[in-house]
Amino acid sequence: MSGGCFAHNNIELQIHIKGATVFGDSYHYENVNYYVKKKFSGIYDSVSKRLALHEDYVTTFHIPQTCKICIKNFYLAFSKNGNLETLDGSWDGKIEGTNLECSGGPISLSRITESAFKEVPEILVDTGKIRLDFYDNATIDGDSITVLVNHNVVVSHQMLSARPITTYVSVDPNNPFYEIEMVAENEGSIPPNTALLIITAGSKKYQLFLSSTTAKSAMIRIVYEKK
Repeated sequence: MSGGCFAHNNIELQIHIKGATVFGDSYHYENVNYYVKKKFSGIYDSVSKRLALHEDYVTTFHIPQTCKICIKNFYLAFSKNGNLETLDGSWDGKIEGTNLECSGGPISLSRITESAFKEVPEILVDTGKIRLDFYDNATIDGDSITVLVNHNVVVSHQMLSARPITTYVSVDPNNPFYEIEMVAENEGSIPPNTALLIITAGSKKYQLFLSSTTAKSAMIRIVYEKK
């Protein structure tokens, strides 16, 4: 896709179709660290195999301060050639909260086997205080970790064990995006460095298995959404 505020502008649509109704999530991104995620809805004509999609609202974003978010419309036609499935058409839109037009233009999307964001789980919460408990996963082998929240160190060089390493995240409704990064300070006697993370958000609990090495950290995102 041409235009946009990133050096490279990509679009991913996660599409669900029920009869003539279409809904899902859209990502406008440079990479998994700089992106805007939105909910969209629309209609599908099964005869012409055409879709008309409208982005309804932003759920998550992490972008440079100079960027403006464009709420987009997509007008797409489905085609299949062998194993290649594509959606071709055009898009337009307006800058969020204004009547200013986005640049718009042609767009072509190809079906992929898995999301570009698969490796970065996203947890939606609606409460102001989040508890994070890190345990060693399976055999206790001397794994040591550092944990960062939005690039700020909250746990430093602590060894994972059967007892949790506990830290808290205070959620500001005006800053709904929290990136949790687990850095492997070593890989223990059984590489890689693995941990069980239990997230407690009000009455809800989430359980994730994280794996990191000295070359690549593990990352999740916590996103605040009002009830």
